[in-house]
Amino acid sequence: MRGAHLVHRGGRWRLFVALPGSVAHWPTHYFVGRGVPTVQERSRALTKLGYALTGEAEWSWTEDHERLDDPASPVILIALAPVEPVVGGAS
Repeated sequence: MRGAHLVHRGGRWRLFVALPGSVAHWPTHYFVGRGVPTVQERSRALTKLGYALTGEAEWSWTEDHERLDDPASPVILIALAPVEPVVGGAS
């Protein structure tokens, strides 16, 4: 499944589209500012990357730790949503 990932790490937000079978180049957008990017900001960034959320898809949120198996390490916030290419988009 092609999915958009929004990750907060190192004090900034990164949005990227994970493409199955490809790790060499995933379309990526970095947000300016420390606040969580709004749904509209994420949508505009996805459009610029050539993607859109599928149907009625919503973002699901989870958290992880910076260092695996170390619950005292900083938390990484992660959001995921299914996406599809936009016809005529930049993908």
